[in-house]
Amino acid sequence: MMSTKVRVRFAPSPTGPLHIGGVRTALFNYLFAKKHGGDFLLRIEDTDQNRYVEGAEEYIVAALKWLNIPYDQGPSSSEEIQKKYGPFRQSERKDLYKNYADTLINNGWAYYAFDTAEELDEHRKDHEEKGKTFIYNWHNRLKLKNSLSLSTEEVQKKINAGEDYVIRFKSPQDEKLHLKDIIRGAIEIDTNILDDKVLFKSDGMPTYHLANIVDDHLMEITHVIRGEEWLPSMALHVLLYRAFEWQAPEFAHLPLILKPTGKGKLSKRDGDKLGFPVFPLEWKDPTTGDVSRGYKEDGYFNDAVINFLAFLGWNPGTEQEIFNLDELINAFELEKVHKAGARFDPDKTKWYNHQYLQQKEDKELAARYMPMLVAQAINAEVDYVEKVVSLIKERASFVSEFWELSSFFFTAPSTYDAKASKKQWKENTNEYINELVPVINEIGEFSSKNIEAVVKQWISDKELGFGQVMPPLRLALVGEMKGPHVFDIIELIGKEETVNRLQKAVEVLG
Repeated sequence: MMSTKVRVRFAPSPTGPLHIGGVRTALFNYLFAKKHGGDFLLRIEDTDQNRYVEGAEEYIVAALKWLNIPYDQGPSSSEEIQKKYGPFRQSERKDLYKNYADTLINNGWAYYAFDTAEELDEHRKDHEEKGKTFIYNWHNRLKLKNSLSLSTEEVQKKINAGEDYVIRFKSPQDEKLHLKDIIRGAIEIDTNILDDKVLFKSDGMPTYHLANIVDDHLMEITHVIRGEEWLPSMALHVLLYRAFEWQAPEFAHLPLILKPTGKGKLSKRDGDKLGFPVFPLEWKDPTTGDVSRGYKEDGYFNDAVINFLAFLGWNPGTEQEIFNLDELINAFELEKVHKAGARFDPDKTKWYNHQYLQQKEDKELAARYMPMLVAQAINAEVDYVEKVVSLIKERASFVSEFWELSSFFFTAPSTYDAKASKKQWKENTNEYINELVPVINEIGEFSSKNIEAVVKQWISDKELGFGQVMPPLRLALVGEMKGPHVFDIIELIGKEETVNRLQKAVEVLG
């Protein structure tokens, strides 16, 4: 009996790092579950042991944890949950599947097939020579080596002799299947074009199709939300539910994530090739030792990653682009997911990170910046670092950019930009800066606002242009023509340091 409570699952295979396409699938499942007060399950589909990669399952779990989209039920669930719905690794459920395959044979929805790989290759070649495509289905199944064309005695004899066999689904003939996808609407399939898929392999393991349906039913999954690449399998899966006389879940197939050009699916290899991450966390290949970049290690905030992934194929229908997780849950509807592929835009991902960096508390950003300062042999007070961060963060998209934007707050410039020096340090600049030193020395209330008022009054009294003083002042303090409001810099580095830098600039540039 299907549960009335919404239950969805994310079912990755541990064959390597989790691609952001998979993360997006996990996110949409999570948002849908939480929107409807339901459960989000993690199931590890590891029946293909030949493709199993050491550490991949741990990576998947760590990625979901970092992204703050934890599963409600999964491999680490309580004994009670495991007993009711588990195990959550398919390799630990393999004894289940043969019984279900036998059920389909007994009720006429499946059959034994003894054709060898070589025999099937010959059939394919024969068809190709005639300009046709070989499909194992109603059209030719009675001419092939299976339990539909052989007598019961012959079949039993082959099984007793230990001959290899697979179990195939018996697709119906001359039927129009009417399917419904939440995102794509009504779909009609002619069953005559379906092949008789293998459900159970000769090695005693189920294929994805059988294991997937059995597990979804036993785990009481109400909605299957998965990638577009599984859309061609939907007809078979609906037929399997019918064959078992089970209620099928509702289906929703998410659009592909496309390369930045908009052409072709974004692959696991594209990140390193095109210069941006396609994995949530850094991944070290256990076989080759190759390291692939991760969003976390590249300096992205987890909530920024969640936000930009949500907009890959979904749109709330409003102008709002920045959503925290709770807002995404409230706004999310599968009906608002697009059918067309979503183009991945690396610049937009950086834009999102910039927006989230601006929202972060200075205290949090300072804590992230401190280890970088330690690496530069800078010993700074946390309060001071927080003030620096508050002045420079609007120009940054990543914490990793902080040093480039703020080094002059911690060390005096040792060199001066040649082009700026030539342009800004004129014949009389030394004179003006020398005269400005005692003016700054005599300022009592050393706040940005008061310093600015005093200096601008002095410039006015001297009948100078601001262009004669302000650019050289910045160059002397920073070494380049960059940085926040110059009087904010002066307040923060303090009177003594300001005077020292002005005097040094006069020495070097005069």
